[in-house]
Amino acid sequence: MRRLIVTQGDTEPASVEQQRRLGDTCPSLFDLRNLFQVNVEEGRHLWAMVYLLHGYFGRDGREEAEELLARHSGDPNKPRILGTFNQPIADWLSFFMFTYFTDRDGRYQLKSLAESAFDPLSRTCRFMLTEEAFHMFVGASGITRVVKRTLEVMQALGSEDPAAVRNAGAIDLPTLQRYINFWFSSSLDLFGAEISSNAANYFASGLKGRPDEARFADHLASDESLRIELPDGKGGVTTEDVPMRSAMNEVMRAAYVKDCDVGVQRWNRLLAEAGYDFRFRLPSTRFHRSIGVWAGVATDPDGHPIAEQEWRRRKGDWLPSAEDRAFVTSLMQRVTEPGKVAGWIAPPEIGINNAPLDYEYVRLN
Repeated sequence: MRRLIVTQGDTEPASVEQQRRLGDTCPSLFDLRNLFQVNVEEGRHLWAMVYLLHGYFGRDGREEAEELLARHSGDPNKPRILGTFNQPIADWLSFFMFTYFTDRDGRYQLKSLAESAFDPLSRTCRFMLTEEAFHMFVGASGITRVVKRTLEVMQALGSEDPAAVRNAGAIDLPTLQRYINFWFSSSLDLFGAEISSNAANYFASGLKGRPDEARFADHLASDESLRIELPDGKGGVTTEDVPMRSAMNEVMRAAYVKDCDVGVQRWNRLLAEAGYDFRFRLPSTRFHRSIGVWAGVATDPDGHPIAEQEWRRRKGDWLPSAEDRAFVTSLMQRVTEPGKVAGWIAPPEIGINNAPLDYEYVRLN
């Protein structure tokens, strides 16, 4: 139980550390205000986890809480526990992807911990979930605004050519897809291995449940199984029936994937309404994995195993390249005049608490 709390607690300051310099390149005061709220709430979630460690786990808990301060995102010697929380977030597109995909993983983790028989943890996670929704809103609305601005530029140019779109100061659709591929696949690893004895033990002992456990008829999951896809070691795919308790991570991951796709289809409707054939899509859960049975297995975004040489040759087609990141970073120019928005993103449709866009969301001295 203590380890679950430590791991969850470690993610909260990590995301603030990843995002700590984004204020220097905010695309508007509206976005700067949202960044501040996200960071304040992440800090509050850290406090909540530290309270549990201090209040219920004695000296061990206090020492683990101190270790949360010793680790830092991206530190080569003392990194954060989970790999995604060591990834740099140097631009706002990454921030929006993080809050859409990675904070959504956080939602599912909190929902599973909210089912815990350890009541202090359960109650704490239910409170945290009320704030996690805003983080996902920031990501979903942010990506939507980027897509809208890109479509405006494409229509003004009369061209879908990525180079032309970039020259006009917008983020082209293939680059957006590569960012989706990266942050989605990285967030998939946060659920853990497809087959996990730890997950089985947590569920069996009541320390962790399935998200929205009430919707399941059988709360013991002692006689059920789940079919898992595995690499066969010969460049193909095989399947194995795994006891449900050992497959709890995969149950959560499947629900997460379905949830993520809702936003993707929303962005695709914008493309369809604008008259373009391009469509965003989530890559296979086998793609670009670092944890689980597909860790280190080269596949294309459709999940088909490929040769390592082919992966190296085409990686830049599927994941953000150094050139992509440099281009996106070049667009990050700070805009702090009320009512103004950077040229690579559309203004929000509605302000916080229905305030107008030119409302002074943040006062800068």
